[in-house]
Amino acid sequence: MNTALTEQQPLAGFVEKAYLDYSMYVILDRALPHIGDGLKPVQRRIIYAMSELGLSHQSKHKKSARTVGDVIGKYHPHGDSACYEAMVLMAQDFAYRYPLVDGQGNWGSADDPKSFAAMRYTESRLTGYAKTLLAELEQGTVEWVANFDGTLQEPARLPARLPNILLNGGSGIAVGMATNLLPHNLGEVVAACRALIADPLLTDDALMQYIPAPDFPTGGELVSAREEIAALYRTGRGAVRLRATWHLEDGNIIIDQLPYQVSGSKVQEQIAKQMQAKKLAWLEDLRDESDHEHPIRLVLVPRSNRVDHERLMQHLFATTDLEKRYSAQMNMIGLDGRPQVKNLGQILREWLVYREETVRRRLNHRLHAVNERLHILQGLLIAYLNLDEIIRIIRTEDEPRPVLMATFALSEAQAEAILNTRLRHLARLEEIQIRAEQEALAAEQQHLHELLQSRERLLTLIADELAADAATYGDARRTVIIEREAAVALDETELTPSEAVTLILSKMGWIRGGKGHAIDGAALTYKNGDAYLTQISGRSNQQACLLADNGRSYTLALHGLPSARSYGEPLSSSMSIDASAHIIAAAIIEPERRYLIAADNGYGFLIPGAELTSKTKSGKTLITPGGASRAITLQALPDGETDILAISNEGRVALIPAEEIPELAKGKGSQTLAIAKKTYDADGIRLAHILAVPRGRDITLHSGKQKLTIRANEREHYLTPRGHKGNWLPKNYRRIDHIELPAENPTPS
Repeated sequence: MNTALTEQQPLAGFVEKAYLDYSMYVILDRALPHIGDGLKPVQRRIIYAMSELGLSHQSKHKKSARTVGDVIGKYHPHGDSACYEAMVLMAQDFAYRYPLVDGQGNWGSADDPKSFAAMRYTESRLTGYAKTLLAELEQGTVEWVANFDGTLQEPARLPARLPNILLNGGSGIAVGMATNLLPHNLGEVVAACRALIADPLLTDDALMQYIPAPDFPTGGELVSAREEIAALYRTGRGAVRLRATWHLEDGNIIIDQLPYQVSGSKVQEQIAKQMQAKKLAWLEDLRDESDHEHPIRLVLVPRSNRVDHERLMQHLFATTDLEKRYSAQMNMIGLDGRPQVKNLGQILREWLVYREETVRRRLNHRLHAVNERLHILQGLLIAYLNLDEIIRIIRTEDEPRPVLMATFALSEAQAEAILNTRLRHLARLEEIQIRAEQEALAAEQQHLHELLQSRERLLTLIADELAADAATYGDARRTVIIEREAAVALDETELTPSEAVTLILSKMGWIRGGKGHAIDGAALTYKNGDAYLTQISGRSNQQACLLADNGRSYTLALHGLPSARSYGEPLSSSMSIDASAHIIAAAIIEPERRYLIAADNGYGFLIPGAELTSKTKSGKTLITPGGASRAITLQALPDGETDILAISNEGRVALIPAEEIPELAKGKGSQTLAIAKKTYDADGIRLAHILAVPRGRDITLHSGKQKLTIRANEREHYLTPRGHKGNWLPKNYRRIDHIELPAENPTPS
């Protein structure tokens, strides 16, 4: 009969408990570092295993596979590749501000951190800095716990002599939380710790006088505002911005430091893409001259010596990884065993508590050893004074220990020490040597008592030890702190070379372009059923506004136009134009200039050039014709005084001062030449032509083979207020085909 007991649980309860257990394991035993030694469990186990293998900074290197095997076999039962990657990270001087592993072989590069060789090829040992984590390990300073199978002991924490949690930083993702600690300079952190020892009430702002900002291993310029850095240190959360450093050399821009964890090849690729897309015409060439002597040396060759280097670099900072933002969240396991985001003051104060407890345990451990040795020396002195009797007892007694203890009032430890001493050493005991050692140990005992009984002396010792370690392992700051404004990318028109270009537009909406302004678009060939519509001349770094008859406008860059030798390309391939709409006008966009826009119902207005630009492919509505009316023109107003010439298809004409036309950003506008709606709808009367004319210029109207010239001195005859029906043209000139402005030859008005 099966008597096995089974336990039944609700599935929801079981899953919840299992997931919570997993979450706590990931948080406490994998992803987050401890404030005491600044290490995650895998890192701690690697360091400890290497110390157990005797791989100090003075020993020979050993194969990394040997270390990884010990780590995963004894302390960390996880994958060897993950363990080796953690080891590699601690060896990379471009990833760790103060590396813990000294590697031989290929351990990756700043350009490709993952390019390290397999662990069977590389060799490693601990660095000198790692000694600050291990030097006091065997001095009773830490708790020891069983390893995963209970066969060995490993340290729960390492007795760090320095606040490694801030020095090397680190990142990790747990369940429901993450950490991202930025590296700092050892000298600055030690100075802050010593200042905090001297004055525990120091404010966060005062601490920032000692630790002004993070210090990254790859250098660079930290350009964040002081307020941003202060907010990070006050709250434990925030971000900083880091830039590459550069200098000029023979007219070229030399980038010699990249931001932390930025690949030089990726930066090259980002810049090259802009150059290939002709969006970075200021640059002629890009070279990588990095070598062993110069790990980072990217050379940017400007197109000419007139290029503004500062503005070019500002653009690159804004559009590439030459400037990078680093988020920080100072989340860690505290002394209470709980994860928490801590600010700068909390981290330093809590670490000093950890350090004080570590030093106190170290001193107590040493005091215990001194007391034991003094006790043994007292027994050895008794043995020296009674040497013959002791030798007799040892020779004659089967159990000499209890006899010695009873005869000379010795403790068990003293009797054992005498018995463990070789006869020749026992015979050579000298009172002077014993008493000299007793005096030295007694002085040390007194010193240890004073340190343990006086917290002030204990803290002074901690401060002195911090200063000594800073002198041994500290170095100058690598990251320069320069507060700068956020980088702004240059406008595309600024980066495009300024060359003469002509845009040709066909009636079916095909565009093409050619270099120079001496191009006759009407003489070009077009697809069957298509024909020439208009052309405009501008510069390659300008943009054109294309107006459709439904009143929507579209923006088109003049650089990169398809060749005028071909049919071009349809606008629909790059813009979302309504199938029922047709482009009817085009104009070069000049933000400081005003433009005339009008519909065939007689309504129109002036619009600033800055309002013509559209940022989307679908364009934007400029004029709202309404009903069956359509937009008919978009043209720039000439410089100086201007009149607006409006002619209806029935032969009425009006010459309106431009000052009377309202200026709007968009809308329906106001009537220029009055056309009644019922007349427009019923009789088909509409505005046929509207043109901005420099005041004082002759105007020639073409009607079939005939032409009529309105002289400048006849202006008053046709001058009408805005919204007027206008005056009749002569009977034979009421069907105007097109309007011409003869060569400038002003006639006195």
